[in-house]
Amino acid sequence: MTLYDQIKDDLLAKIKDGTYPEGQTIPSEVELADMYGVSRPTIRQALQILVSDGYLEKRRRRGTVVTSPKVSQSFTMSISSFEDAMRLAGRMPKTNVLVFKREHAGAEVAKQLELAPGQEVYKLVRLRYADDLPNVFVESYVPCERYPGLDAYDFNVTSLYAAMDRCGRPVMTARRRLEVIRADGTTSTLLDVEEGDPLLLFHTVARDASGAAVEYSVATYRGESNSFEIDVRRLP
Repeated sequence: MTLYDQIKDDLLAKIKDGTYPEGQTIPSEVELADMYGVSRPTIRQALQILVSDGYLEKRRRRGTVVTSPKVSQSFTMSISSFEDAMRLAGRMPKTNVLVFKREHAGAEVAKQLELAPGQEVYKLVRLRYADDLPNVFVESYVPCERYPGLDAYDFNVTSLYAAMDRCGRPVMTARRRLEVIRADGTTSTLLDVEEGDPLLLFHTVARDASGAAVEYSVATYRGESNSFEIDVRRLP
């Protein structure tokens, strides 16, 4: 067993027995190198394994913090709410609505929703949390004419898809496209990650039972906090 594996196992044992409880900042690389009598690169390798496994997370201005293992997301395979996904993962969801308004669709939104340019849409921007940790920043666009009562809902406490269900036009299918990007100044602040850290970006077009496009969203997930399950099948 390598030195960094031994250190990783010791740190993991201390996380599990509560020596380093969730939310606590662990000693710095310099301090850990002194404690274990090894070089900083060795410490860095041990920490990176624990970061990849979701037990540690590097945060801006705080250092390396103990966290719960990654949230395993299955939403790539099914239509489900963020709240349901978090509860299935044993996390407490919370949503903070940053923007909710009507506006005229820009060129990209109109294209994705198959609208004429300038048609009115709802713009809903939310920062969503898992156990008080910012987990995803999502911008959603919904055609106003297809959901005339949507502005009656409080999306701090109601999921968008639940509201669309209640309006009588539920989402039945969705197509998602995944990109890996790096955090810029804005997303690093919103999601409490370092500028340049990897993020997972999903573009989604959701459709109702008739096949009409009823929602376009762009969701930015923390790379360190999430993993995604995707089923694939061999074509006949």
